[in-house]
Amino acid sequence: MPRAHNSSGPPRPSEELDGRRAAILDAVVAEYVETAQPVGSAAVARSAGVGVSPATVRAEMVALEREGYLTQPHTSAGRIPTDLGYRFFVDHLSEPGVLGPTQRSQVARFFSQVRGEMEEVLERTSALLAELTSHAAVVVGPSHDTARIVSAQVVRLASRVGLVIAVLDDGAVEKATVEFDDDLADESLSVASAALAERFVGLALREVRAEEPIGLDPLSASIVTRSLEAVASIAERREPEHVFIGGSSRIASSFDAVETVRSVLATLEQQLVVVHLLNDVLDSGLSVAIGGEHGYEPLASCAVIVAPIAIEGAPSGVVGILGPTRMNYPEAMAAAEVVSSKLSRRFASVRHGESDPDEPRRG
Repeated sequence: MPRAHNSSGPPRPSEELDGRRAAILDAVVAEYVETAQPVGSAAVARSAGVGVSPATVRAEMVALEREGYLTQPHTSAGRIPTDLGYRFFVDHLSEPGVLGPTQRSQVARFFSQVRGEMEEVLERTSALLAELTSHAAVVVGPSHDTARIVSAQVVRLASRVGLVIAVLDDGAVEKATVEFDDDLADESLSVASAALAERFVGLALREVRAEEPIGLDPLSASIVTRSLEAVASIAERREPEHVFIGGSSRIASSFDAVETVRSVLATLEQQLVVVHLLNDVLDSGLSVAIGGEHGYEPLASCAVIVAPIAIEGAPSGVVGILGPTRMNYPEAMAAAEVVSSKLSRRFASVRHGESDPDEPRRG
């Protein structure tokens, strides 16, 4: 089941709830997620799996409130889950959520049709995830410094100025202008480009190191060395991740308090903060942080669901959903997991130059 980053949040309960109280808590969570209204004992007693009278339910709800799983917003109202109540619900899901047939078809159709460079795919995927869940969605793609170089060359711009061009397997083209001490001869440029291709192709940007080539004439060796330095510097100055946020407009309808809406929107505008938040929450596999568990005070009213994007087992990005703690956790978790899996397959196929695994076959 999903893991939670919980180092800064409230303590976890020291003992398990018995079967009856667990069933009542599950019923309260399900009813509150559905209606957004405090839940009374009569409604819980009608829920499948509870099987006791409203009076018994009422007594158990009082006990659950005393133990911190429920709270009563008004004395005359029913009860609603606390963050601890949601945490128990998520941790004790009997099985992972499953997308409905319409949503599964929507995801399959999207990935069979979406085309373009990585940035476009990620941006459109964030919109898809927001539509599936009705919450804000964040997609962080692999950074360019992990993308591998598929071709490299250096061309002359002026007598002593060259342009180093490196094409990456995620479709990006990186360029760097380099000034040299001597005029660039055609033969030396040709030799240097061949040496660059030999040293570059197959490496990730972050793996490129400036080094003195062996067996080349002095001018060609100088071109190669300076070009290696230029490409190595590209990885250092690049933004670490591609970040795309979809569904920000849905935040306003997710929270009652205007200040909460402003706080969440202001946080989403800070991309570096969002990336750090997702990485902090991300454990191995699907992870959920509820309320104060993620440690970001402006998002104390939010839950964050995170699923990794991995290429051949290596972390290569992350998919996140941000919404109120009153969310449909099984459905949102299923959406995050399906979309992250689809993106992982897409990026792996691109890296190996294979056909898209989600593209319909012809013939």
